Amino acid sequence: MAAATPDGKPSSILFVCLGNICRSPLAEGVFRSLVRERDLGRYLTIDSAGTGAWHVGDPPDSRAISKAAEHGVDISGQRARQFAAADFERFDLILAMDRANLETLRTKSPDRPHAGLFRFMEFALDDPSDVPDPYYGDSDGFETVYRMLERGSSAILDRI
Repeated sequence: MAAATPDGKPSSILFVCLGNICRSPLAEGVFRSLVRERDLGRYLTIDSAGTGAWHVGDPPDSRAISKAAEHGVDISGQRARQFAAADFERFDLILAMDRANLETLRTKSPDRPHAGLFRFMEFALDDPSDVPDPYYGDSDGFETVYRMLERGSSAILDRI
């Protein structure tokens, strides 16, 4: 596992969804933006990934890029990548967007449970909700997801 800060708090965070084109790139972008606002960038490594490989190398969904831009966050330079087993070593905190992604991640490390593997909302706000996948919906779904990620990311930063 990656080294945490001297006080034991995470120094590297990975956001994970299914394809790494909607929720996790938004989470990465929102979190980076809040980290930048609080001038904490030198303390944290932040990334995102997908459990599937369908979109590897692709930019985020255009609706995710637009929604982020509406809120002053630029995620257009991100590119999708698939979660790799090495990510268990590289990241202190791995936050899955929903139960299905969490279970997929658990199957990738059955011999050694990762102590920092959680669902995003559960870790952030002690909320059992999944971050819904907006891919097959309209722009309202992307706004809902953005708001959830913003609220959760702020809570995570307050915590760590």
